[in-house]
Amino acid sequence: MTTLDACPKCSSELVYQDQNLLIFPECAHEWYPDEVLVDEEAVTVKDANGRLLAEGDKVTLIKDLRVKSSSQVLKIGTKALIRRIKDGKDHELDCRVDGAGEMMVTAKFVKKA
Repeated sequence: MTTLDACPKCSSELVYQDQNLLIFPECAHEWYPDEVLVDEEAVTVKDANGRLLAEGDKVTLIKDLRVKSSSQVLKIGTKALIRRIKDGKDHELDCRVDGAGEMMVTAKFVKKA
């Protein structure tokens, strides 16, 4: 007996096969094992030029930014490395900024380096 994949949505092991289609009765999810899964919950963030950003990308600031509750200013051209992308209405990028450390940055103030 062959083992079938777990459900990509709910990770349920309860599955049955109908020809080429795998059906998961617990969550009513159906899919073809040959199709590439697209994560519907993935957050897509674009930089100032409209290019998609991903974790691990290097970006450059396009504007001088004042750090909240500090007198520090991040100058235009400062480089940063995107560590995580979060779904937020203000600050989407969790970055390591050169000379400033870890901080959240808004995607509309960066461009892909």
